[in-house]
Amino acid sequence: MPVLRHASPSDTPGVPPLRRPLRQAFVLGGLSAALLLAACGKPDAPAGPPGGGMPPPEVGVVTVTKGDVGLLTELPGRLEASRVAQVRARVAGILQQRLFREGSDVKAGQALFRIDAAPYAAALQSAEAGLARSQANLTQAAALAARYQPLVAVNAVSQQEYASAVAAQKQAEADVAGGKAAVQTARINLDYASVSAPISGRIGRALVTEGALVGQGEATPLAVVQQIDPMYVNFTQSAGDVMQLRKALEAGQFKRAEGAEAARVRVLLEDGSLHAQPGKLLFSDLTVDAGTGQITLRAEVPNPGGKLLPGLYVRVQLEQVQARDALLLPQQAVTRSAQGDTVLVVGADGKAAPRPIRIGGQQAGQWVVLEGLKEGEQVVADGFQKLRGNPVVKPVPWQPAGQKPAAPATAPAADKAPAPADKR
Repeated sequence: MPVLRHASPSDTPGVPPLRRPLRQAFVLGGLSAALLLAACGKPDAPAGPPGGGMPPPEVGVVTVTKGDVGLLTELPGRLEASRVAQVRARVAGILQQRLFREGSDVKAGQALFRIDAAPYAAALQSAEAGLARSQANLTQAAALAARYQPLVAVNAVSQQEYASAVAAQKQAEADVAGGKAAVQTARINLDYASVSAPISGRIGRALVTEGALVGQGEATPLAVVQQIDPMYVNFTQSAGDVMQLRKALEAGQFKRAEGAEAARVRVLLEDGSLHAQPGKLLFSDLTVDAGTGQITLRAEVPNPGGKLLPGLYVRVQLEQVQARDALLLPQQAVTRSAQGDTVLVVGADGKAAPRPIRIGGQQAGQWVVLEGLKEGEQVVADGFQKLRGNPVVKPVPWQPAGQKPAAPATAPAADKAPAPADKR
């Protein structure tokens, strides 16, 4: 029976004895590398929804909430001081002194200018002297008439003499009255030599300087005082717009904003900022300008800091009426075209469909929607680029630009665990 034995590398024909073990090592190393790559290189299956498709895209939506919304009308206007008074010289003389600082606030009755008062002081003294003389004559005439009265009863004096004495007494009384009037006139002229502020307000520049002759023949203007708190703003509104508002009020579409006299007014300055103090509408003119077809309106606006200046052109935001069952939508949510205004509404099937609406104006960068939407519906305001192909969407609350988004939900504890180290 032949004896079996393992072949050794040296028994392989045609292979040198030293290269046979090296060749076997290369073959075994290649097989091990292939097995290792097959075990470690298999990628994990991508996570996704149960159906294996892409998740629905998120879009920002605004939930419809209706209520009374004020309709703002923006009109051009011009500011005007509520009271304006010209300071004038009421007596003639040389202006001696200016007693105020130009551009400052003054009180009613505050002395502003001083005119040379010497001539008027002398005229007052002369009038007082004339009054004293008239009073002396009255005393003498009254005494004479009183002495003649009992004498005429016993015919000691004639009736003519008694009548002359009584007439002299009455003339003296008239002279005294005239003297008192002269004294009062002289005192008034003396007071006019000190020019005071007729109203409280802000005074402008002086129109004359010291040493000028004022009040000679006419009341010379010296300065102007304007009361700028509150301020008036005058503006105009189209008569056609007024008639449309009245028709809408009669039809019940709108309601008056706390009465026409109490309509709220906001002033928009040239730099785009809004005046902090709201005003109120005072009146609207009863007639329409035949040349422009406009109605003039006036509002009163508080101006405690003096920020508003007379003559300044502004924009006036006027709220005359309030829309019933209306809502505000961001302007980006509304598509405006020649065919009308539309929005995208997320339906029960999760798809966004267009919906026609009716707009009644804008307020603070938002459209006032009057008709076309129902309470609780969701209007797309952001993420329009994700709506290609009319897909099912995931509505999330829309956050206006500049506002912080809602804080994300806390991640589960398992998500926070560190990933296991690679043991390869």
